[in-house]
Amino acid sequence: MPESHELLPIGKVLGPHGIKGQIRVIPYSGESTSITSLRTVLLRAPGGPYDSYEIAGAVEHKRHVLVTLKGFDNINQVLSLAGREVYIRRDQFPRLSEGEYYWCDLIGLVVQTEGGETLGELVDIFETGSNDVYVVTAGTREILIPATEEVVLDVDLAAGKMIVRPPDGLLDL
Repeated sequence: MPESHELLPIGKVLGPHGIKGQIRVIPYSGESTSITSLRTVLLRAPGGPYDSYEIAGAVEHKRHVLVTLKGFDNINQVLSLAGREVYIRRDQFPRLSEGEYYWCDLIGLVVQTEGGETLGELVDIFETGSNDVYVVTAGTREILIPATEEVVLDVDLAAGKMIVRPPDGLLDL
């Protein structure tokens, strides 16, 4: 089984759909193509093992994806899958353009100013209408850093750090 850092959570099983063994999956990205193009997935209950499943079919349905797993053909077989997270292996990740990163790769980076001052660790990311926002913590202090080209100067995944130029006054709050 792959190490957990080699896996990306892409959705969650909401429960069964109908009586013929389909499951409803909500994609975390909001885009169903992240799931409909897959042939295998890993499902994991909170704190449980990663179990591999082959996908027999997947179709968009409203905001969800209806997934048929090979060997599952009735509701009783899929009831226990409700609430499990859906993961893919890193080698299944779509390739990103230069300067784009998966959130799972950014979480845990040490964030420093261009002057070398350590601001803390990037612990969370959330979306806003215009750009993502990085949540950086150091002790009890929390700093919200806009994820824009003007602010984020460099991301070095190998070194485990991000260099930023905080907007004027941000660190004074």
